[in-house]
Amino acid sequence: MSQTSAIDINKILRLLPHRYPFLLVDRVLEIEPGKTIKALKNVTMNEPFFQGHFPDYPVMPGVLIIEALAQTAALLTFSEAHDPEDVYYFAGIDGARFKRIVLPGDQLILHANFERGKAGIYKFQVKATVNDELAAEAAITCAVRKKGN
Repeated sequence: MSQTSAIDINKILRLLPHRYPFLLVDRVLEIEPGKTIKALKNVTMNEPFFQGHFPDYPVMPGVLIIEALAQTAALLTFSEAHDPEDVYYFAGIDGARFKRIVLPGDQLILHANFERGKAGIYKFQVKATVNDELAAEAAITCAVRKKGN
């Protein structure tokens, strides 16, 4: 696999508009531009969502796992030159399945594989694992649009 070097948090901050507490990707481990990406999210007890989900048994919300996967897909799309006025939106989530709970202390490995793209609409197969065990998977569709449109 021809791949570029890892992408650190400083470059992620340049590529994505997300900021604390909504930036859910800590590092890109591997990327093959236009094809596949592998990233990570260190899940810590300091995450603000654990205060309410659930106070006596902290579990990472599934919707945030899917969001982390979408941010990973965005990094795959935006890893090459793009207009800074472009914003990445969800357009669809199909077949989402949650197979394992994600707890503080887990390292979430995020995978996105590009399926196809046309007219600013992109489809990906995504999955998240913890210790090589499937935590979540889905097919997602994202749209790139100009800010304000």
